[in-house]
Amino acid sequence: MSLSDESGYRFRSLGLLAGALLLATLAGCQVRPLYSEGSTGATAASLASIEISDADDRVEQEVRNALIFLTSGGAGEPVNPQYHLALNVAHRTMGVLYDQERDRAGAGRIVVKADYNLTKTATGETVKSGNRSAVALVDFPDQEFAKIRAIRDGENRAARELSELISADIAAALGR
Repeated sequence: MSLSDESGYRFRSLGLLAGALLLATLAGCQVRPLYSEGSTGATAASLASIEISDADDRVEQEVRNALIFLTSGGAGEPVNPQYHLALNVAHRTMGVLYDQERDRAGAGRIVVKADYNLTKTATGETVKSGNRSAVALVDFPDQEFAKIRAIRDGENRAARELSELISADIAAALGR
């Protein structure tokens, strides 16, 4: 065996050893689907036992309604909740594509933001808190009623998207 064959053999041996160590390290990792047990699993049962704070305005009510549907699977709020979700939603409409001649925006951006805090009802211990935001883009037509309706539809879209983000955050926290 020549010197170059021996060094090639050592290099391949080191590569195999490094690969084996990597596989052994990755074997300790666990990845499982969030809803692996289906609608009767522990995560789904925990989600179904969340009560959500009352809303202060229409957009917050849209977020709240969508969250209730997502967490309970359409069954409504629980009778004996194990968790309480404090929800504070703010929304803002901004004009974009501003036309200087007509002194008006041709399109808009609706931003819906929420701060949330999920606590255990029995102990008051915080399970998950955070903030999320969602954006919906809308066109502003010339007719005033159509513009108001476009803004409302955009707020509803952003509220649904925001509730899905919050629901996913909460499900991940409860699934741990």
